[in-house]
Amino acid sequence: MGRTIREALQWASSFLEKEGREANAANWMLRELLGLSSFSELILREQDVLTEGQNTTFTEWVHRHANGEPIQHLYGYEWFYGRKFTVNSHVLIPRPETEELVVAVLEETSGKRDVTVVDVGVGSGAIAVTLQVERPEWQVFATDLSSEALQVARVNAQSLEAGCRFFEGDLLTPLVDAGQQVDVIVSNPPYIAHREAPDLSDTVRDYEPHLALFAEEDGLEAYRRIIKQSPAVLRRHGILAFEIGYTQAEAVSHLILRTYPEATVTVKQDINGKDRIVVARI
Repeated sequence: MGRTIREALQWASSFLEKEGREANAANWMLRELLGLSSFSELILREQDVLTEGQNTTFTEWVHRHANGEPIQHLYGYEWFYGRKFTVNSHVLIPRPETEELVVAVLEETSGKRDVTVVDVGVGSGAIAVTLQVERPEWQVFATDLSSEALQVARVNAQSLEAGCRFFEGDLLTPLVDAGQQVDVIVSNPPYIAHREAPDLSDTVRDYEPHLALFAEEDGLEAYRRIIKQSPAVLRRHGILAFEIGYTQAEAVSHLILRTYPEATVTVKQDINGKDRIVVARI
């Protein structure tokens, strides 16, 4: 006789807690494994017996997560803006805060149909693909230095029927080389200083790509380089929109104003009340 759902959850929750992980992760993993649409459905079926295969997979997932592997890597996706995005070790796992960057871009371009956007450092494609699906009439470009990340982004664009155009290269360089101009530059670049690595959760530090996490100059290097390249790409009256580390608002705003002294710069806070988005109208 195999374990019931209730017994499996009791074991997993206790084990994860002892390993210093969130006990509630067990609920997420088992719900995804069984293809259930809600936690209440999991509870209603708590006396169901897991098959041998389900029990083996669940046990493996629990141990892998206890060792630090993100649960999104176990089942291969994360939800973003109400849509399912494939993720793996080559891309950042999309965060709720980044949804607010998408909202900011949509708000700043409200009512405009003929808009060209570039997402710099596209990763999983969460920003670019979401903007393209939300605004099918727009032209959305995306760049990334990582060919592996671009493969993931293309998978997500295809599965969500988004007609983004992807370019492999460093920041805005592919668009500069192509002579392509845009109305909006949006980016969630690497912004964590290398010295902050020990403070990160091991699920982030050890399993997500350092290329997308860390930057030189106390985390400001990518902003400086994007802003420096932007005059060759950004049209007059264009928009710069960045996700930032919560202590970086003043520094990023200063970098923008140094290149665009007449810009109107706005700092927006995230759902936790922390500075998270910088938007500049050039």
